[in-house]
Amino acid sequence: MVNEGVDSGRLDDPEAIEAADPGGMLRQVASSAAQIREARRLAAEAGVAGLADEGRPRAIVVTGMGGSGISGDVLAAICGVGCPVPIVTVRGYRLPGWVGAADVVMAVSCSGGTEETLAVAAEAARRGCRMVFVGGADSPLSALAERTRGLFVPVRSVGQPRATLWGLTVPLLLAARALGLADVRDEVLESAAERLEDIAHRCRPASESFVNPAKRAALDLMGDMPLVWGTSELAGTAAYRFCCQLNENAKYPGVYGELPEAGHNQVVAFDGYFARSAADPDDFFRDRTDDAEHGLHLVVLRDTDEHPQVGKRREVGVELARARGVSVTEIAAEGDHPLERIATMIALADYITVYLAIALGADPTPVSAIKELKARIADT
Repeated sequence: MVNEGVDSGRLDDPEAIEAADPGGMLRQVASSAAQIREARRLAAEAGVAGLADEGRPRAIVVTGMGGSGISGDVLAAICGVGCPVPIVTVRGYRLPGWVGAADVVMAVSCSGGTEETLAVAAEAARRGCRMVFVGGADSPLSALAERTRGLFVPVRSVGQPRATLWGLTVPLLLAARALGLADVRDEVLESAAERLEDIAHRCRPASESFVNPAKRAALDLMGDMPLVWGTSELAGTAAYRFCCQLNENAKYPGVYGELPEAGHNQVVAFDGYFARSAADPDDFFRDRTDDAEHGLHLVVLRDTDEHPQVGKRREVGVELARARGVSVTEIAAEGDHPLERIATMIALADYITVYLAIALGADPTPVSAIKELKARIADT
């Protein structure tokens, strides 16, 4: 379903919001806190704690695609740069040649039928890797887990894989905890769930735009080209997720980056085609038809744990953007633990992208182009 054109006023009409979201993406996003609690229980019942018996692996490899694959990035970001073993996400059909019996491979597929994930998981099993499977019950993935005697954690999809992020990620976090790689206690999981509930309340459909942070940001972004920067590895992962959600929810482009690297390349875009300052605003005789009504929009996801030099680069980068007429939106992480911080940034971004879809007249739930791509590949 596609709504009838762009209408920013739609965001202040709860009935119009509901009509514009027939697939219930807002309800799916609002389920994040419940996902954390349910996934904790399902992982415990599956016996994730037993992974500790076989000791610490040489590396963890997470294989998954799309909304399932991001779980590996979130795991790596939460474990952080101090993690004693590397955590790598594989998106594709091939397992790196160095992966072997000393490593743990975690295969994640919300549907349990993702062909790339199944291919990599089968290869990992043949190489004798320790296996963890997270995905749909009664699926090809669960059948592979049974054949290879790997640990399987079932996931109940809330609708779309991208909206089931915490149902997919929490089992990985608890597996990493059992292996001594992540300090994610039960009270931290509960604290993160409570923060997600708070954001759901602040961003609820009945909350008007002038007090709803997600609606305000969506309206500010509408028509602009988002350039999304994270100020740490954690925030960089949230920036990548933000752009994926812009693509899938809002059917909208977005470019992500992470400081300090973005300060060595993407910052130059402030002087380019999409910058509103391309024409001299003081030139009375310039052709006003060349003025850009919309342009580049810098979105900064600010982590509370920034390197001091990154903090300086963020401040100066924002100053440079504003001096060139580039709009800036800053989103700050909330909480102390890495899980809390990334969860709050991701949650707000999820709401922003759904509200942007609704304001633009796009149904946030379907991913028709992905389905058509898969269908065409299957026919060849």
